[in-house]
Parts: sequence; C-alpha cells; structure tokens
Amino acid sequence: MLLDLNNRVAAHCGLRQVFQAISSELRRLFKCECVGLALPDASDETLRQHLIDFPEGKGHFKEGTIFPVEGSAAGLAYRRTKAVVLNSFSEVKANWNSEAFRTFSTIVQKEGTESGCFLPLMSEGRALGVLQLISRREYAFAGQDVEFLDQVANQIAITLKNALKYDEVTAANSRLAEAEERSRNESLALREQIERTSMFEDIVGSSPALRSVLSQVGKVAPSDSTVLILGETGTGKELIARAIHKRSMRAKRAFIAVNCSAIPPSLIASELFGHEKGAFTGATQRRLGRFEAADGGTIFLDEVGDVPPEIQVALLRVLQEREIERVGSDKPIPVQLRVVAATHRDLNQLVAEGKFRQDLLYRLNVVPINVPSLRERTEDIPLLVEYFVDRYGKKSGKKFKTIDRETLKLFQEYNWPGNIRELQNVIERAVILSEEDTFLVDETWLKREQPEVAGPTGALNGALLKQEKEMIEAALADSCGCISGPMGAATKLKLPRATLEAKIKRLGIDKYRFKVQPSK
Repeated sequence: MLLDLNNRVAAHCGLRQVFQAISSELRRLFKCECVGLALPDASDETLRQHLIDFPEGKGHFKEGTIFPVEGSAAGLAYRRTKAVVLNSFSEVKANWNSEAFRTFSTIVQKEGTESGCFLPLMSEGRALGVLQLISRREYAFAGQDVEFLDQVANQIAITLKNALKYDEVTAANSRLAEAEERSRNESLALREQIERTSMFEDIVGSSPALRSVLSQVGKVAPSDSTVLILGETGTGKELIARAIHKRSMRAKRAFIAVNCSAIPPSLIASELFGHEKGAFTGATQRRLGRFEAADGGTIFLDEVGDVPPEIQVALLRVLQEREIERVGSDKPIPVQLRVVAATHRDLNQLVAEGKFRQDLLYRLNVVPINVPSLRERTEDIPLLVEYFVDRYGKKSGKKFKTIDRETLKLFQEYNWPGNIRELQNVIERAVILSEEDTFLVDETWLKREQPEVAGPTGALNGALLKQEKEMIEAALADSCGCISGPMGAATKLKLPRATLEAKIKRLGIDKYRFKVQPSK
C-alpha cells in the first residue's frame, strides 16, 4: 500500500494535485469520510485549513479556515510532533476546555463525525503541517492503523516539502513572467512614442481655437480625472491625449494607446483585460492585457464608440471599481491608471439608438475636450505646412528654399475632410515627387466636392426622411399615440422604444396629437 501511495504522489508536482492523488486512497483504506491538510502560517501560532477532501460533507469544514495551534487537536499534533487520536469527540469535548476545541466540536456535531486522527508531517526534525483523518464512526483508528499512518505521513511529508517548493517556484515564475511582460509592454510603448514619425510628435499652431484646447489640457492634466476627447478623424486626438499624459503626475509611467475599432470583437476582451492559460482555444499561456500594462500610467482608448456592448460593461467596472478580470478568471485585479478616451462619433446619438451605454457615457464624459477641425483653424495652415515640409524634406534629403504662395492659398481654401492627417499625407507626397527647390502641389490632388453630387444626395435624403416620418406617424395613429407595449408603435415598427423616441424628436413629430381623446 505504501508503494502504491508513493507511486501516486510521485506522478504529481503541485500540492493540490498530490493531495487529490492520496486523499481518496486514504479514505478508502481507512474507511474515513474526510481527509484534510492544515499548514502553519508565518507566525507559527495558527494553522490554516489548506485542503479538504470531504465528498459527503455538509460544508462546515471549509478550506481557508484559520484556527489557533494552542487548544486544537491538529495544533497539539503539530506542537508535540506526534500523532493525536481522538476516539470519540463526544467523550473528550467535556474535558478539552478551549475555545478552539469548542468551535471544532460545534462543527463536528453539525457534520455528524465521531473520531479523528491527526498526524504531523515531519521533515528534517520539524513539522511542515498536519494530516487530518476524520470518521463518522467512533474508535475508527486502531493502534496498528496509527503506526501505518505514521509511515504514510513520512512519505507524504517528503512529497509535501517538494510540492511546497514547486508551488513557490511556480508562483515566483508567474510573478516574474508578469513583471517581464509589463516591462516589455512599457518598453514597447516607449519605443513607439520615441520612434513615432507621424504628425503627433508636436502640437503646431497658434489659432484661438487651438489655444483654447491647450488651455483645457493645462487645467485637466494635473488632475486624475477621466477625459473624453471629441473631434473629427485626423484632428490629432491622440496628440492631445499624449499632451495630457506628459503634463500629469503619471508622466514617468507607460502611455498605452488602444485603437478599439482596429481590434476584432472576438479578441478585444483578451486584448484589453488579458487572459488566463486555457481560457479559450489558442490561449497556451497567461497574457497581460493593455489595462495591466498601463497600470500606474495612462491608457488611451481611441474610437471608444466602437466598443461592443459586452465590453462596455467591463469598461464601466474599470471606471467604477478600478479593477479588471482576465478572460477565464473570476479573480479581480486592481489597477491604478488614468483613462483617456476619444471618438469621432456622436455618443449621445449612439445612446439614443441603444448602441452605447448611457452610464458608461456619464463615466467617460467627466472632462470633455473638443478638438477643432482644420477648417476651423485655417490660420494654422501656414505653420503646419512649414513644419511638415521641413520634416519630410530632412527625411528625404531635400531642402526647399520657398513655399509657393498659390499652394498656400490652395491649402487654405480647401475643406480638408481628412483634417491634419490629410494635410500631412499631401505634403509628404509632394516632397517625394518634387524636383525643384520651391515646394508646390498639383491642385488636382485637392478635389473639391462637386455641387451636382450634393443636390441629388440631398434630395434623396429628404425623400427618405419624409418616408420615415410618414411611417412613424402611421404607426402612432394606428396605436392611438401609444409608443411602448405589445400594441405600441415601437412594437409595430420593430424598433427599441428609445430609438423611436429619438427619431420622433429628430423628425419633429408631435406624438401627442395621435392620442385618443376620452369621450364626454
């Protein structure tokens, strides 16, 4: 039997796996109902119920329970380093006068157990813990059983020592791996920030609109408040987010930028919050998410309006509780970071359409900053042109003496739907293709919107709006002005109530005129 037990424990490394391998066999051999393992804490004054195998238990013996060494049966075996056998709990509880044993007796009575054997697990002259065998029969452990159990305990003690060391090494390796991954993420973010060659290196301009934004940045940066940056695509929202981070108390920590619209919906939870090994197919090891990588610093959630609804719930928890959960784990992980979000979409409209949580919008919209479009700051265009011409000229080894005036005029008259990003791309292309020392661009590159295109489109949009208004009014008339409920207009149109209310407001429909007046 000893050989069989030894073979079982030799096949496992972790403490829980070793315990599971032997506990069922011990219960079978000694016809006892419960096997437990108690380990001492650092002070050596209390024991912790580390593991329990009690298939038919009522739940009164619990893992994690802490009890004092003095005055407990397991504690006595631990202190004396000798086996302690209690043949009948009902006989000894009157003579064992301690708070710990009285508590233990109460649990024993609730579980209906009658006897127990408590064996110290000895290694190099000291007890590592206590093996507990408990039975519902009185006098379940005879003298020869205890002698044999002493030999079993010696085998288990060797395995316990190795298993504890294995768990310590595993935990240390896990902490080291997390620290290394966090360090890699921070280094990657730093390299991206240093090697960045896009327009987001510096803020260029002196227009009143830009100065107003920079004034807001200067005021909000020292605080730790959540910031929501609004503006069209290409206006430099990430640049503003970086400016906030650089002027904050978190400037020396990581700035992690995440483009929410660029991550597939199936991967965004793992990308943001990380995952545990085996959480899903392909999860071969634990991975830290962007929130953990940004711990202590700032996370920038670009295009937050594109986040799926199920991730919106998790983001709300981060903003409320400052904690996350990795995919495949239910253990909360605290994070201390600042959240800066950005979007080019109308979040209020998304809320009305049921595509964005209203409570999440409230949490994000603590300090809103509206970044002006390039057409709202045309006086900055000459400065921006000089800046980009100089940058891309140095990059391509070209030097321009002058900038063509017609080109500047053309730039200032153009609408720039792509904002600064479009301006940057046009200048880079012109620098690459230019063969003269005067910078100029081909005016055909800046195509203006044709008026004839806007007419039919506007007419079509007007026709569609008129048709939509007629359909809503017909549904309201059919439902006597009732919007919700099984016979309401929202049900007839197969629309969420909030969406229909938003459409009624936007189309200027008087829903009250469809209410049926009570007969006199």
